[in-house]
Amino acid sequence: MGTAQTSITGSPDTHNALTSEDVLENENKQEPWQQGDKERNSPVTVVSEPTKDTPSHAPYSVLPAGEKALVIIAGSFAALISPLSSSIYLPAMTSIAQEMNVSVSLINLTITTYLIFQGLAPSFIGSFSDSRGRRPAYLIAFVIYLGANIGLALQDNYAALLVLRCLQSSGSSGTIALGSAVVADLTTRAERGKYIGYAGIGMALGPSLGPVLGGLLDHFLGWRAIFWFLVIFSGICSVIMFMVFPETCRAVVGNGSVIPPRWNQPGWALIVPNSRFRKPKNSPDYSTIQQLKRRPNPVTSLLIATQKETGLILLYGGLVFAGYMAVLSTLTTQLTVRYGFNSIQVGLCYLPLGIGSICSRWTVGRLLDWNFRREARLQGMPIEKNRQQDIEEFNIERARLSVTMPLMYFAALCILAYGWVMEFRTSLAGPIVILFFVGLSTTGAFNTLSTLVVDINYSSAATATAANNLCRCLMGAGTTAFVAPLIDAIGIGWTGTIIAILWVVCSPLLWAVRFWGHGWRKQQANKRDKK
Repeated sequence: MGTAQTSITGSPDTHNALTSEDVLENENKQEPWQQGDKERNSPVTVVSEPTKDTPSHAPYSVLPAGEKALVIIAGSFAALISPLSSSIYLPAMTSIAQEMNVSVSLINLTITTYLIFQGLAPSFIGSFSDSRGRRPAYLIAFVIYLGANIGLALQDNYAALLVLRCLQSSGSSGTIALGSAVVADLTTRAERGKYIGYAGIGMALGPSLGPVLGGLLDHFLGWRAIFWFLVIFSGICSVIMFMVFPETCRAVVGNGSVIPPRWNQPGWALIVPNSRFRKPKNSPDYSTIQQLKRRPNPVTSLLIATQKETGLILLYGGLVFAGYMAVLSTLTTQLTVRYGFNSIQVGLCYLPLGIGSICSRWTVGRLLDWNFRREARLQGMPIEKNRQQDIEEFNIERARLSVTMPLMYFAALCILAYGWVMEFRTSLAGPIVILFFVGLSTTGAFNTLSTLVVDINYSSAATATAANNLCRCLMGAGTTAFVAPLIDAIGIGWTGTIIAILWVVCSPLLWAVRFWGHGWRKQQANKRDKK
């Protein structure tokens, strides 16, 4: 085992050499479960990514595959609250507008503000979790979310609705960035596609189940029951996360072999004396710990968005999400006006969209892994199981975007077809079938682009996901603000046509990343090395 480079956190510009053996020699004076506490309080932190001169042979994660899947699924269901909160609200928009004596356009504004805060909040929680841990970030998000939902269930005026929806979004949206970060903590790039299916279960179920649940609750119990349901659901989730979810942040536990401080251990570990946190089986490998930041910095997500390669990916991903939100936010109104549906029927019509999203999580994820292995063979890079390999010389942009591009062009055709079948009020089978393929193609494209963003910003996965979320949600918020008046002015058919043309016309942004992104990334790495 080579030496691991370390830094003294007293000054971000100061770097000293220290071997992992020196750290372990000092730590061996403590009991194994106390070593994690001492490491957290020590000013010395060990960099997890091996350098060219000091390669690491430690496994990327000490967790077995089954436990990885369970942890990722737990994070996925925690992330369910964000899309669920957004979509469960849609069938009740007319009821809320009538009770508060405001127009549906004003209720639409609550969707716009929800998306704005959904884009901003993860920048704070993501940066915090990258340096302080996933568990405390999750718990903070759930506390904010619970309080907002209680307020939403009790409020009775539009101003309170608007403000509390922003607070609800702030609490729920952080779980999206945290879920993606957990996947990056536990899986290598070569196997990440396989775990997208697990990570995306919650994100896919939200848009499909939310409108159905919202329609049923609004129809039989009234719209306030929607928020009481979210209070109960999130309360159960928060208890589960507190009791069983382990810390995965590599700045805290490295590859999982380092024991976190007791306050950051799951509740069951504090109760069960024979848990691996109280009696660890393996010696902690401190060489796998990432360098801790001195303090959370939400501006980091903005800096990531200014990078040439990442910026182009985020910009195009934002355009895709904006088009998707144009469909999602207006589907309730279109089905009500064109087909005369009630809230239950409207909610059921969202199911094909969600089912398509679920299917994409499994099919596209496995396709990403297959193409990664194919490109690795073509580029002469051997794949080592459970090792995070250096991709400085590997064109991962080509590996990921070769899957993205066909999906995007297919999504453009689907959105075009959706607009015109709705315009001509065809049989309901037409929009239902097309909505399935809209969900399949657009969600698949989201996943590949999000995976690439995390791949090239591996050391700050939650912050990178927050930047992705910021760009997408701000563009989606702008779209929801003007798409309804645009449909009223030119019709849904031409609106769908404009979205499809925009996706195709802007696709050279991704072609540029595919051809030149690897070179840009190497140039940026060289600049960092010189500094």
